[in-house]
Amino acid sequence: MKILVFIKQVPNTHEVRVDPKTGTLIREGVPSIINPEDKNALELALQLKEQIKAHTIVATMGPSQAEWSLRESLAMGIDEAYLISDTAFAGSDTLATSLVLAAFAKKIGFDLILTGRQAIDGDTAQVGPEIAEHLQIPHVTYVEKAEFSGDFVKVQRALEDGYEIVKTKLPCLLACSKDLNIPRYMNMNDLFGCFKKTIQTLKLSDLFLKREDVGLTGSPTKVRKTFTKGPRKEGKKIELNPHESAEQIFIELQNRQLV
Repeated sequence: MKILVFIKQVPNTHEVRVDPKTGTLIREGVPSIINPEDKNALELALQLKEQIKAHTIVATMGPSQAEWSLRESLAMGIDEAYLISDTAFAGSDTLATSLVLAAFAKKIGFDLILTGRQAIDGDTAQVGPEIAEHLQIPHVTYVEKAEFSGDFVKVQRALEDGYEIVKTKLPCLLACSKDLNIPRYMNMNDLFGCFKKTIQTLKLSDLFLKREDVGLTGSPTKVRKTFTKGPRKEGKKIELNPHESAEQIFIELQNRQLV
């Protein structure tokens, strides 16, 4: 089995800056980490590697500094790493990003694609499903359990009010949640060995995409305004007995037309 894991390097701080002209994050000079739920996807790939001798590949789209996230993935035990990097990709929204990643997946081939549920910098949860749509393969999101048997995978996915059991055939894409597993730490042997491995870099021309389909020009999502939310007003404290307090809260909610 050939497993492809897409990860994203995200800012490791709440003090992010936004370009006022483009509305995109300014990532230069900001400490970065592997997006947390992408590590759950890496862990699932490594478990399958141990169980069925799967070949694991990690890839990320980003600037040259994203190579460190790939090195960390290799140190966890992933077999191969690719950096998808080109100035033409700068400012890509979820649609343009998924188009690039899908083109990469087509180029190297796969039996299974794993991603994190969503990234902590964008919180859209759109890229994984969009990749699957470009590739015309099944996808399952919010994955909390996954059992593989032959060419099929049975998945438990979280819903707001319970769970759903889904069975689908490979190839497919699974978007992994934090409840799926506990990601392992880097292995000491792999930590030293990861710097000896070659990370291949692919550009726009390697993926046979048009420049106008990626980056800001290929992104239909436009950020019109960014701003920092102001502090909330001080809450109202009701000091009555439980019955009277509940009645007063109900009246307050009625006055605000919330019930």
